[in-house]
Amino acid sequence: MKPLFAKVGVFGVGLLGGSVALGLKERFLAEEVHAYDQDPEALEKALFLGVADRVHTELGPWVGELSLGILAAPVRALLPLGQALSPLAHPESLWTDVGSVKGQVVAALENLLPRFLGGHPMAGSERSGVENAHAGLLQNAIWVLTPTEKTSPEAKEGVRRLVEALGAYPLEMPPLLHDQLVARISHLPYLLAVALNRMVAQSPHRELLMFLAAGGFRDLTRVASGSPRMSRDMVVENKEALKEAIEELRAVLLELEGLLERPEGFLEAAEAAKRTRDALPIVRRSLLPEMHDLVVQVPDRSGEIARIATALGEAGVNIKDIEVLTIREAAGALRLSFATREERATARQVLERAGYRVP
Repeated sequence: MKPLFAKVGVFGVGLLGGSVALGLKERFLAEEVHAYDQDPEALEKALFLGVADRVHTELGPWVGELSLGILAAPVRALLPLGQALSPLAHPESLWTDVGSVKGQVVAALENLLPRFLGGHPMAGSERSGVENAHAGLLQNAIWVLTPTEKTSPEAKEGVRRLVEALGAYPLEMPPLLHDQLVARISHLPYLLAVALNRMVAQSPHRELLMFLAAGGFRDLTRVASGSPRMSRDMVVENKEALKEAIEELRAVLLELEGLLERPEGFLEAAEAAKRTRDALPIVRRSLLPEMHDLVVQVPDRSGEIARIATALGEAGVNIKDIEVLTIREAAGALRLSFATREERATARQVLERAGYRVP
């Protein structure tokens, strides 16, 4: 079967660009994948890992041979990159990006590149670099597309086909709405992670705090372990929407501070927060097949996850997703997801018979 695209160029081979390139290759979506980066070491890794067929440290006539170009550079580098690519791009080629900020980026790039459609796959990791890239990063991810009045039908169709072929789910919204929403569910949490770590680092009791920090603190601040430079670019470029989100958070924190004097009122807020958090898997999969979750309390002993998986496998129950919820000295918890209610019910019976507590 003929691939969707002939030559595809990925401009920036970090975690996300490398994962897109691997997806193109593993799913045979491109006849040839070219990678561009100003870092020769990153390109060497890309070749060694099979991320790309050909690599480039300089732009040139090869850009005009591409049927699809994907901009995966840091957000602040997207505009200069688009300006450099503009005179080299073929007028019938498709172009998109994977940046986490869309308003200013889309407004600039759609005037520079032919058949451009902005995009943002909602996937990532605290690990950076092409050495951590993998095609599975995009599997079942929501991939936001941000068309405007200037977006051509060819760009909409072509980029949507790319997203679906990579195993992700396209979701269209205006660029500015994207920035407002992502400021609240991605950029603000990163800012909070930085703030919490900063509080610990500046405390006169830093060593004790580091020693006492448990799984909850590590989970909450995990995103601060990502690339500081890329994260800086992300939040600074979306600063207007992020400032609005900070004001909303400030008001919520003040409200919660007042509820500290009203235990019952705080309990209501905490219960509402629990309902929202517990519903996240359903929200996350609202465009995907519905999952049915089961929480299992697990002793903190080696091999417990394997024992659970083996017990369910022998019973013919397939685990669709697994998430470690807590880690404690005495016990932990797993969230297991199943495709049907019947499988969840069977899993409950199997695990209870095996001695596990399933609340």
